[in-house]
Amino acid sequence: MKISSIIQALESLAHPSLQESYDNAGLITGDKSAECTGIICSLDVTEEVVQEAVSKGCNMIVAHHPIIFRGLKKITGSNYVEKTIIAAIKNDIAIYAIHTNLDNVIHGVSGKMAELLQLQSTRVLSPAEGQLKKLYTFVPADHAAVVRQALFTAGAGHIGQYDECSFNTSGAGTFKGSEATKPFVGEPGKPHNENEIRIETVFPAWLEGSLVKALLAAHPYEEVAYDIISLTNNLPGTGSGLVGELPVAMPEEEFWPCFGLFSNAR
Repeated sequence: MKISSIIQALESLAHPSLQESYDNAGLITGDKSAECTGIICSLDVTEEVVQEAVSKGCNMIVAHHPIIFRGLKKITGSNYVEKTIIAAIKNDIAIYAIHTNLDNVIHGVSGKMAELLQLQSTRVLSPAEGQLKKLYTFVPADHAAVVRQALFTAGAGHIGQYDECSFNTSGAGTFKGSEATKPFVGEPGKPHNENEIRIETVFPAWLEGSLVKALLAAHPYEEVAYDIISLTNNLPGTGSGLVGELPVAMPEEEFWPCFGLFSNAR
């Protein structure tokens, strides 16, 4: 399996666009087209982690914290960051960080902590903004089902625990192509009315490129009419932190030791 396939799987769980502005999630070193020989998972990346990967025949490290947060002007081995990067490059080790983007999805880091604490009725503490868009397109009635399914397959139409969500209205589309056109319906140079379905469906903002590609591939028209707008609605399950309820009420002094699940520090 190529490293790019692993990255694709990770980003389907927590897309890099969900990271905070100060973060540096994503592929930091390495060739994503290389075959993956094994993966080391770590909280941070150090020289020791790189050497462990080498000793175990692994050429990829998936870490929570990025080894580089800011740009490096020199790589001379003057500190642990530079030494780690040099070691990774020398040994063809790909370093991939999945940091605040994993913090900002409900099934990510906060979700795992909530699971260990057995929290119920969980919800995002600070929902992310600007992560939801809506697509409108206009399709001949006989082809609406095919286009809808293509959009759903590309990731559109998810609302909470529901999928394949869309709204559809019938109407008359009008157009007149020039003599240079080869219209799917109608004749060049002549006005045409077509019974069309207006399809509208929501999608995560980071899927826009793949969604448009799927639309254009499935749509029968020579020129595809579509609109994309940004929504102020929050995308369910994205944002910082998590709030939930304990299954049974307990005094605060009994609750704090639960954090020993995550760290010995108090």
